[in-house]
Amino acid sequence: MPRRPKSTNAALPFAASALLAALVPAGARAGDYDWLNNWPTHYTFNDGTDVGLVLRYQYDVNDFSHDDDKFQDAQTNRRKYLGFYVKKPGVYDATVYYDFQSKAWQDVFARLQTQAIFGEDLGAVRFGQSKTPLSFEGNTTSTQTTFIELALPSQAIYENRRIGLDWAIQRTHWLASAGYYGENLQGKNHGHTWAGRAAWIPIHQADDVLHLGISASQERPYGLVDEAGVQQPATTSFKTPPEAGLTKVTLISSGTLSDVDHINRLGLEQLWIDGPWSVQSEYLHAQTTFDNGKPDYDIGGFYTYGTWVLTGESRQYHNGNVTNVIPAHPWGAFELALRYSELDLNDGKVSGGTEHDWTAGANWYLGTHLRLQANYIRAFSDKKGLVIDPHVFELRAEIFI
Repeated sequence: MPRRPKSTNAALPFAASALLAALVPAGARAGDYDWLNNWPTHYTFNDGTDVGLVLRYQYDVNDFSHDDDKFQDAQTNRRKYLGFYVKKPGVYDATVYYDFQSKAWQDVFARLQTQAIFGEDLGAVRFGQSKTPLSFEGNTTSTQTTFIELALPSQAIYENRRIGLDWAIQRTHWLASAGYYGENLQGKNHGHTWAGRAAWIPIHQADDVLHLGISASQERPYGLVDEAGVQQPATTSFKTPPEAGLTKVTLISSGTLSDVDHINRLGLEQLWIDGPWSVQSEYLHAQTTFDNGKPDYDIGGFYTYGTWVLTGESRQYHNGNVTNVIPAHPWGAFELALRYSELDLNDGKVSGGTEHDWTAGANWYLGTHLRLQANYIRAFSDKKGLVIDPHVFELRAEIFI
């Protein structure tokens, strides 16, 4: 059988390289991009109120091989965020983000600092659409993640954004949050979720951090009433592509699980930063219970990865999460990373499959608003004896303000 034509061809990496070259002209230095800081993207009033514009743009290339013709190569926009914010430090902040690529609302919320009301910092209360707190990697901003896509367990188990009310408090050596959430602004994911997170940060310095955290949630999905007026049972599913964002093809999947009563999720997270070195890992587990007497469906997975900033800078840590390396050199900062991730969707009579991936990554930070990324992924999957082990090459160019 001849190989099925793909949507693009082997010239994709070269096209992407041309794009990156256009963004980074010969002789350019990271300092040359500081003009982004001087854009009139925000205005600060005399009382400290700050009003501003947020822009995030990502262009990706995905090239697949050794994939038994399961995947299509692709190159396109990954994200096109436009957002606005208003904030008064110590009092309140509000944010509205919309992604014109996925045509979906992202963060849309208002937050109030209790110190402004009680004269004492008892945390912040937020209402609107935001990320549910379970999954350390899932709660990292997409322009701050070390790798182009989330690891296998993060993609499969992370609940993503929901409309809700939550509370969070932060101190130098610990943090905690709790919230109640419903569906999202797209009117999907019907149901409600209780979630909480806590972390201990025994070491918390500029380039020396140890973070140990735990999170848990319980989701109760709702069944819908169909056009005939018949109540349908609640359903859920767990699946993930092989850490590639420009495909909907999944190598492992639980399929649709019906008659769901609730889903209990658990996350354990760890981050260590020591100068230019860092190690981050996370374990995620989900237990689905049913209201028809079927046995529980338990799945789990983990990832761990290490990074090395060749140019000597450190990954940044703020507000209980990681942010990008800030270059200390005029030509930017370079980072190498290696990740292993694993996910098991087999349990009982559900043969969802198993997969583990190795991802090697390289990041070039040009100032604080431009980043170029390259990832190479070796995926290994087995679902009901069907073994598919694709190779994936990914590139990303992004700008964020």
